[in-house]
Amino acid sequence: MEKIQKPIRGWVRVLLIIIPFALFVVGSQILASLVLGVKMSRQQTPSTFQSTVFELFMLAGTIAVVSIFRRWIDKESFRSLGFGMKNFRKEAETGFWLGVLMISAGFLLLLVLREIKWDGINPDVNSIFLSLVLFFAVAFLEELFFRGYILGNLMLSMNRWIALLVSSLVFTVVHMPNAHFTPIGFAAIFLAGLLLGTPFIYTRSLWLPISLHFSWNFFQGTIFGFSVSGNKEYALVTQSRPADTMLNGGEFGFEGSLLAVIFLILAIAVLTIYYRKKEKLITPVVQPVIPEIPVEPETSIQS
Repeated sequence: MEKIQKPIRGWVRVLLIIIPFALFVVGSQILASLVLGVKMSRQQTPSTFQSTVFELFMLAGTIAVVSIFRRWIDKESFRSLGFGMKNFRKEAETGFWLGVLMISAGFLLLLVLREIKWDGINPDVNSIFLSLVLFFAVAFLEELFFRGYILGNLMLSMNRWIALLVSSLVFTVVHMPNAHFTPIGFAAIFLAGLLLGTPFIYTRSLWLPISLHFSWNFFQGTIFGFSVSGNKEYALVTQSRPADTMLNGGEFGFEGSLLAVIFLILAIAVLTIYYRKKEKLITPVVQPVIPEIPVEPETSIQS
């Protein structure tokens, strides 16, 4: 009799993919550096073009390793990670505008409070296009791996809220080597992980997290001139800071700001309330079945 093989538990799959993922990412970076003819160095700041090429190679490596694990370990389709097309447009638009709202509000508040100064505008169509590609690749890569694969698999092994906390912590730890990392940055990135994962644990769709992640990074860095998680790229608006404070985030960027922490907490609360209400409306109410009591037909007495 053929022995039925038990499926690998979700948390075990997460542990199994970490080393191959790291190797694929490092390999992708080495390959990108060979193609560009540059050496990887923390002391050298790459151009927007170089950053985009590096990120595209890393995206390709991530898709490759996740696809292999999805096919041979998970034994499920790549699409089931969160790429179903139901409500695609609504979720993508909601995520995009939520990111725009939070970053724009933060930028304007910091201007009003004189925590930052508007220095001018530096339009460059080529750099804006490259930044679009760069930050879309970042958003797709990170949401595919941290929410689609890690959070999705952890939810198979534990309560979805615990899975969300664990995946957000992993997401934060991966960002810790970034330049100018701060305790407030740690809190903000952890909260960002919670925010990006909240829609996923209710819908199992990645479209809102991807679009939110993209617009948050793109408007933070390319449009308003903040560093993005400590990384400085091309910016349309050039800005400066009178001093590095907990309110403006310093060199780490808006994600090192107390304002970012406040906005992220508010956004998490709003999305959680929205999805919980929606979940209650969708959940069918089971009505108790009352057995029918048979009624005997009346008999007429004839005189």
